[in-house]
Amino acid sequence: MRILYTTFLILFISAAAFGQQKIRYALDKDIAYGDANAQRENAYLKERCRLDLYYPVNKKNFATVVWFHGGGLTGGNPELPEALLRKGIAVIGVGYRLSPRATGEEIIRDAAAAVAWTFQNIKRFGGSDSLIFVSGHSAGAYLGMMLTLDRSYLRRHDLDANRIAGLIPLSGQAITHFTIRKERGMKDTQAFVDQFSPLYHARADAPPMLLITGNRELEMLGRYEENAYLERMMKLNGHKETRLMELDGYGHNMTYPAFPLLLDEVRRLTTRLGYPAP
Repeated sequence: MRILYTTFLILFISAAAFGQQKIRYALDKDIAYGDANAQRENAYLKERCRLDLYYPVNKKNFATVVWFHGGGLTGGNPELPEALLRKGIAVIGVGYRLSPRATGEEIIRDAAAAVAWTFQNIKRFGGSDSLIFVSGHSAGAYLGMMLTLDRSYLRRHDLDANRIAGLIPLSGQAITHFTIRKERGMKDTQAFVDQFSPLYHARADAPPMLLITGNRELEMLGRYEENAYLERMMKLNGHKETRLMELDGYGHNMTYPAFPLLLDEVRRLTTRLGYPAP
């Protein structure tokens, strides 16, 4: 019996591994998104509003993670994090305009336009527009939080932000971003909450949120505390699905241990929505 069981187990594992190997992936780079007419009139808009799409080519109804890079809203380029590749999902690395050549509000609008492009186009590549997740690190996390919690940004594209399957920001700023505060002559340490703050838009009916930060003593400024306050205000507003994870031993650059948590959340919500787990 032990020999038969071992043989069956080996065959099962081999079959599973073979099934995983059958998934093939493609990479389409430098795809323009946003208003084509505006881009013809604005060379910088045309240069920066580009995205890279990594996706399974022989799988249907896959989930998609829209990933916004960090860099303080002043630097960075589209990223496809290695830890998210070859996981049975699509990953979209988004470029956007940067300060000071664009205002904070314009940058958030770029991010929303990239998410709108995803909703409007992912089916053409085999994905499901019911399984679009928004994530990013630091400034990128802030952009995802803003376009999800403030519904006005996606409404400009005739989309409801509540169609987003899940928001998973990594070390995002919950108060008004420090670059936007800098535009107003404020210091990094001057806390401020206005319409450019995710906290300002805390609401009961938002998509599920998993907030992930580094350790409170190692994080940038008060990043953990900002997210803890956002979690509290979401719950006080009646939101039932806000969770906060603090990664002990890690500071602001906490993506390495956070990526498995991101993928677990994508799997959890994907199966809850009635689709097979990636």
